[in-house]
Amino acid sequence: MIKRERFVIMGRKYTAFLCLAILVSLSAAAGQAQATLGGSADSVEADRDALSAGRRVMTARNGYTVQEINTDSVSVREYVSPSGVVFGIAWNGLIHPDLMELLGSYAGEYEKALEQTPRKRGRRRLQVKTSNVVVEKWGHMRNLQGRAYAPALIPSGMSVDEIR
Repeated sequence: MIKRERFVIMGRKYTAFLCLAILVSLSAAAGQAQATLGGSADSVEADRDALSAGRRVMTARNGYTVQEINTDSVSVREYVSPSGVVFGIAWNGLIHPDLMELLGSYAGEYEKALEQTPRKRGRRRLQVKTSNVVVEKWGHMRNLQGRAYAPALIPSGMSVDEIR
């Protein structure tokens, strides 16, 4: 009888621990909202908080704004149009950022295109191109770079080469 009571108490503790772990993981996921391609510029501050970035730099350019977020492992630059929409994202650092977070509504389309993109042996450059989004990744260890942009959202008169 004592063994059974002990088992029941252990089961309740396990259930309570499991519920607490699920609750903590759900709240952590909710706190990781990031500015996304096609999203508003207001969410860039949420990026800084989610990445635990120390500083945020904003640079005005001809016809758009670049908001840069720096962490210990990666620097992410988000290109914002005058209407306040993120049209491009570029990064460099020790790691590639989580593209599923950064691409937002374009993430599913990117994933499907990535599955269909053939890998070339010995190539360190990857380009995934669809009608709505372009993602390019390149680099080598300790210097990984990339960019993603939505061609339809790029302001007129701006070259894609400015997203870097």
